[in-house]
Amino acid sequence: MQFFFDHFFELTITGLALGSIYALVALGYTMVYGVLQLINFAHSEVFMYGTFAVIWVFTAFGAGGHTSTGGIIGLLIVSVFAAMLVSGGIALLIERVAYRPLLKRNSPKLVALISAIGASFALSETMGLRDRITGFVGLDKPLADYVNGARDNSSLPVEITPKAVFKIGDYSVTTIDLLVIITALVMMVFLDRFVRRSRAGRGMRAVAQNPEAAALMGVNAVRVRQITFLLGGMMAGVAATLYMIRIGTTRFDAGFILGVKAFTAAVMGGIGNLRGALLGGLVLGVAENWGSAIIGTQWKDVVAFILLVVILLFRPTGLLGESLGRARA
Repeated sequence: MQFFFDHFFELTITGLALGSIYALVALGYTMVYGVLQLINFAHSEVFMYGTFAVIWVFTAFGAGGHTSTGGIIGLLIVSVFAAMLVSGGIALLIERVAYRPLLKRNSPKLVALISAIGASFALSETMGLRDRITGFVGLDKPLADYVNGARDNSSLPVEITPKAVFKIGDYSVTTIDLLVIITALVMMVFLDRFVRRSRAGRGMRAVAQNPEAAALMGVNAVRVRQITFLLGGMMAGVAATLYMIRIGTTRFDAGFILGVKAFTAAVMGGIGNLRGALLGGLVLGVAENWGSAIIGTQWKDVVAFILLVVILLFRPTGLLGESLGRARA
């Protein structure tokens, strides 16, 4: 308990940074649920592919210990767009392969759920076997920098060192803390404005509220689903870049635990609620850090799920509870 009080500000700020990453990934879960009333359990792999996109950008440009600060910043800018492109593309692939054929046949929601879980395993193992896949087509040597150690941890070839900006209590807030938190807030505001003000956003809300009525009004449900998956994937790509800046290491199954945490954040905030995903992520990140300091780091994951159960006991619809279909214009 004394450790908690001695490091209260550090635990809170770093918890907010971690929660910001949860929140950005949670947006993908909550958007798909808001429109389709389905849980995309393959979204964790959408995030994971984004983390590898960041590493591949640095690898492609030959980054290393000699890379200047300006060069690293430039590569990070390229990386975030690459991660958004890759994650968005994987999300569209999931919609096209795992969801659209089932929705056309009016399959039960349970079938779509199982399809998403199958897609999750397929995408994860594809990344974990990328060395064998490229070897099968004779590209393992030309692509050795990208496929070697496919089932091992993969790290950025450069170390991104945080710099202290200002102090809160006894903790020096770093550039990485600010970058992660501010980026998450900016992306959340952008997405919220897009859904509430744009024509495509109105279409998403219409399909979420009443798909049949939306179709009669000329809303293209397939296009709406594509936009929903794409936006969720792009948010996961941003989260992947921030994750690599902060953590610096990923692997083929890195999305599993973080994806479960992000889904927890979405449910905690109110599944289908964009602002709820942000709030749920921030609360979850801080609660994990506080719980780790009080009862030990080995209980970190337990704290997250106990908090979820407690909140749902008193607020079954989550902290905010308003669904995408009932969002105000």
